[in-house]
Amino acid sequence: MTDPAQLTIAIAQIAPVWLDRDRTLAKALDHARRAAAAGAELCVFGEALVPGYPFWLEHTGAARFEDEWHKELFAHYLDQGVDPQHHLADLRTLAREHALTIVLGCMERAADRGRHSLYCALIVIRSDGELAPVHRKLVPTHEERLVWAPGDGHGLRCHDVGPFRLGGLLCWENWMTLPRAALHADGESLHVALWPGNERNTRPTAPFLAREARGYSVAAAGLMRRDDVPDHVPYAAELRAALPAVPADGGSCIAGPDGAFVVEPATGEERLIVAELDAAFVRRERLNFDPAGHYARPDVLRLELDRQRQGVLHEARLATDTGSGKEPAGVDEVGEGRPGRP
Repeated sequence: MTDPAQLTIAIAQIAPVWLDRDRTLAKALDHARRAAAAGAELCVFGEALVPGYPFWLEHTGAARFEDEWHKELFAHYLDQGVDPQHHLADLRTLAREHALTIVLGCMERAADRGRHSLYCALIVIRSDGELAPVHRKLVPTHEERLVWAPGDGHGLRCHDVGPFRLGGLLCWENWMTLPRAALHADGESLHVALWPGNERNTRPTAPFLAREARGYSVAAAGLMRRDDVPDHVPYAAELRAALPAVPADGGSCIAGPDGAFVVEPATGEERLIVAELDAAFVRRERLNFDPAGHYARPDVLRLELDRQRQGVLHEARLATDTGSGKEPAGVDEVGEGRPGRP
């Protein structure tokens, strides 16, 4: 019988079929199926896996204003973005059939924001196949700001997965103190940190994230090699000439609640990493430190979190006229320049 305190997880460290949404989703589906066959109850993929991280930005002078070369690349990138309600049907079906929770990094082409901006998204597909509120990266880092829009707090929350409360952040969000504190306060005991790849990021962060939270820290990273640039991508030859041989070398790993590695960073190859996590280990380490429990002082320090999905359009709501002859309470004159009530 399965120990109710145990959770089998898989990290799928893979390269995308770069800038090709459908073929990358097919590859992710295959690895999620392999994870389920290995007995995993949770499968995690790296940041921006679908359709791929924008590695060209750093190496091609992408900040040039009104540059036609980069406009064409962005148009292609945008076209390959993900609508979670439309493009993830196969992964959702697999999750439901195998009772498998899937955490996927992708570029969300958000329907609620006009479909022409991309958000670096952490998507949780629950074991019943339903989508959790999507977390959009709060602050794109450095050159990412040229092609990614900033997110909000709507998806900054934890989810029950077996005996754990799972929370996640994207790349350099994992350095941000307050988002981590928000997840701690929501009961996080299993943290997933999604990265585009590189051991230089995952090796130092996984142990400190685990030790700070006294929980497990899973770093899921991708791979990218110069030869992974497909011929059909705009300016493919020029991109291969500009990119280093290995823009992302992986580095997926797992650290336990004591900060020690359970799985050392894996680099240089695609692989499915399977491990078993023990919720009792978390409980033991919480004896001397619980960041949102007995080692918190809400009478002194508290955090305010806005979980509203931010948007541009808020429609005015008109209260029913009672026949008094007066203007209905709560009317907003949007045409006069005052915003409607959200």
